[in-house]
Amino acid sequence: MKKIVISLVTTCIILFSFSGVSSAASTTYKVKKGDTLWKIATKHKVSVNQLKSWNGLKKDLIKPNQVLKVAKPTAKKATKAATNKKQATAKKASKKPAYKTMTVKATAYTASCKGCSGITATGINLKKNPNAKVISVDPKQIPLGSKVWVEGYGEAIAGDTGGAMKGNKIDLHMPTKKKALNWGVRTVKIKVYQ
Repeated sequence: MKKIVISLVTTCIILFSFSGVSSAASTTYKVKKGDTLWKIATKHKVSVNQLKSWNGLKKDLIKPNQVLKVAKPTAKKATKAATNKKQATAKKASKKPAYKTMTVKATAYTASCKGCSGITATGINLKKNPNAKVISVDPKQIPLGSKVWVEGYGEAIAGDTGGAMKGNKIDLHMPTKKKALNWGVRTVKIKVYQ
């Protein structure tokens, strides 16, 4: 009698475990050699376009052992994805602006001075690119490589450093000594993009 009860319990467990597998298997299909999207779509009574959509396929190419979704994703998952997307959008909107503003003292320099290499701290060759919009910064205030908008100068890259660049000071690269002298020393507003 014990053997019969144990056999029945084991059979029930096996049946219930396989029923879960079959329901999972009914929503996915493992591609076999020789399969085509049309063949799989026909077998599962769906269209090729549905298969491509559900599996993010742009072409008709499939490979053996590839697992494809063969049933429409449930609305519950789609709703969850939409909710997650809304939360991410709200989170982005609540973040700080994509830049910080500062007021700085701005001077100007040129790479064509006697003894100057013309190569910035980040490797930009200003002699080969005299019109490059590059500023020298204190990297503790403005990270090197940052995109920076400077009032009266435009958009530039924080690509150089200098001994005099401490705190809220920047030095703007100008293509000629004349333009650097014309700039002089100014107090300007900047936006450092993050």
